Amino acid sequence: MTKDSNTGSVSRQNPERINIGTGLAIAGMCLSMFIIANDISAMNVALPSIEKDFDTDISTVQWVINAYALFTAMSLVAGGRLADMYGRRKVFFIGTGIFASMSFLGGIAQDVYWLIAARALMGIGGSLIWPSVLGITFDLLPKSKAGLAGGLIIGAAGLGQAVGPITGGVLTELLSWRWIQYINVPISVLAITIAWIEVRESAAAQTIKKIDYAGILTLSAGLLLLLFALDQANSWGWTDWRIILSFTASAVFITAFILIERAMKEDALTPPDVFKNKRFLASCAAVAFVMPTFFVSLLYLPQLMQKLLKFSVLDAGLGLLPMMILYASFSFIQGKLSEKFSQKAVISLGAFCV
Repeated sequence: MTKDSNTGSVSRQNPERINIGTGLAIAGMCLSMFIIANDISAMNVALPSIEKDFDTDISTVQWVINAYALFTAMSLVAGGRLADMYGRRKVFFIGTGIFASMSFLGGIAQDVYWLIAARALMGIGGSLIWPSVLGITFDLLPKSKAGLAGGLIIGAAGLGQAVGPITGGVLTELLSWRWIQYINVPISVLAITIAWIEVRESAAAQTIKKIDYAGILTLSAGLLLLLFALDQANSWGWTDWRIILSFTASAVFITAFILIERAMKEDALTPPDVFKNKRFLASCAAVAFVMPTFFVSLLYLPQLMQKLLKFSVLDAGLGLLPMMILYASFSFIQGKLSEKFSQKAVISLGAFCV
């Protein structure tokens, strides 16, 4: 039997065989994940140059990264739900279009606040790309290759982060940090073109008619205030009235979100069965504890190497390369490792290494 024509194109004679069209579609999805991940690590290396160009300080310029991360985290759950409701292909096009256009606006930024605003909107684009790409890739491959699908996407992201410091260093030294933003545009256009030709709309899009606007707004506001408070507490002090107010408001919004989700039931932004899945919740908790260490390293190690060790931008990129090569390599094989040794063992080993 073939796969559904709406979700991919696997050979009728051998449902496990991946044909050229499906391979191209997966390549397009991987390309999208590559540019999102590459952008983050490339911009980390360029922060000292941006700081110098705009004559600002590290506490301000770090928002070039923070704004992107905050708005991605804030809207990621909503992005996944919208992809389920309206179709992953459609949401992928919208997200990639936002990401590309905001990248261009970031490249022509005339001051640091213009750049920060563009990066924040890029984060919204990224939050639409991530879940749609994951859904499309799992649709394209047979269920027996679910581990491969996850490994390819995570591996593409890992590869993007691995080469990001190098591309960021080369572009910043030879041209300008602005080219880190410009280069996103043609790559995004290529990914959209491949998806337009080879990807059909998902047949798995849900028939939910109600949009949980209240859930989207309360969760987004709660997460944004929480992450803002955690980020700024180190600068303003944990007892500063603005930090206390942000934490309090965040707690109110998140509590309201939980109550709204219970009332919405199956139309909720986060369906009730998600909260009943203890393994899923445990995995989320593990990621929440481990990954901040990794991403903080990407932000501050280039600062350490360029400002204290007097590395050039390119040398700082090379300095991150050993860590990023291993990250990319294990990203590609983590799916196979999980199948062989269990997810619990792989996650535990990864946390131990971090």
